[in-house]
Amino acid sequence: MADAETPAAPLEEQALAKAAHSDKPTIAIKVYAPFKLYFEGEGYSVSAVNETGPFDVLPRHHNFLCMLVPCNLVIQTPEGEQVIKINRALMHVKADRVVVFVDV
Repeated sequence: MADAETPAAPLEEQALAKAAHSDKPTIAIKVYAPFKLYFEGEGYSVSAVNETGPFDVLPRHHNFLCMLVPCNLVIQTPEGEQVIKINRALMHVKADRVVVFVDV
């Protein structure tokens, strides 16, 4: 009987880890160009670079608008990290929503 319980332990740990992440606040994120959708979904954070330097956007971030310089846009999601290489983009942050217009 001990053998039957042993494989269940990792599944229980995975379920607990998933439940812990579901309580973490997220933001709505959309990254797109005129003819391509790069990403649309929920995320924990967005990391990018503007002329001032690198920065992160987290839930409940202040509203702002900026131009991004060539960088890797890094999105942390419940499913893992998404990296999108951009040359130039416009980022708009408002009310727990991040919109990135690529190739502007």
